[in-house]
Amino acid sequence: MRVTVCETPHEPQAAETLWASLRSHVREEGTHLLVLPEFAFLPPVWESPDFDPLRWREQERAGKTWLERLPELRCEHVVGAWPRTVEGKPFNQGFLWSAEGGYTALRSKRHLPDEPGGWEARWFTRGDAGFPVFSAGALRFGLNICTELWALDTYGPYAEAGAHAVITPRATAATTIERWLALARTVAVRTGAFSLSSNRRHDDGHCGGVGWIIDPEGEVLARTSATEPFATREIDLAASTAAQSRYPRYVFGRGSAV
Repeated sequence: MRVTVCETPHEPQAAETLWASLRSHVREEGTHLLVLPEFAFLPPVWESPDFDPLRWREQERAGKTWLERLPELRCEHVVGAWPRTVEGKPFNQGFLWSAEGGYTALRSKRHLPDEPGGWEARWFTRGDAGFPVFSAGALRFGLNICTELWALDTYGPYAEAGAHAVITPRATAATTIERWLALARTVAVRTGAFSLSSNRRHDDGHCGGVGWIIDPEGEVLARTSATEPFATREIDLAASTAAQSRYPRYVFGRGSAV
């Protein structure tokens, strides 16, 4: 399966320019799965400490507009997280879009920061406690949205369920990138799954870009940058299945001796 990770801006002109380049990239690379950052191309409303219903409605409308443009990419699957109102409540909700089935809601973000620059607990309703495994074609994946990559208790169940990948749409700062990469490598090794992540890049530096593709042994196969905002690699799902039968995963559950 050919997967693409990326880093995206939210400023309108920059977003349009990058979208055109991303569209060309995924077509030329024959991408099967594209991972988008958290709230890709949308303003970072969580940087404001006060929830604004009008801004939220505008955010949701803009998300729907971008959703309608996903067929332009001509790839089979897109995974990301966008604003969704459910039963009158605002959520940061993961989604899977497919060329065949359109939009499918996944789980909503549960672990929400509440601090300057990241007032997510004031903007989003706390989401699902469960971290199930989803499918995109042959790919089985877990979805940990941004901060939830630190939810270490989710990784044993992913390995036991045979997840091929942990997908993480992010909005993380430039100053913390190496910390996030170290975590992602640990996640990959613990689960025996690929770690796939895309990040936002803001002009003000608050979000620092860097998307990654990391294999089940913790090797960084690809890493995006400001000059190379897209990265595509072929991933072998069988490599994940094989890794989950090896140390250290089998010790904790799947395939372990009784």
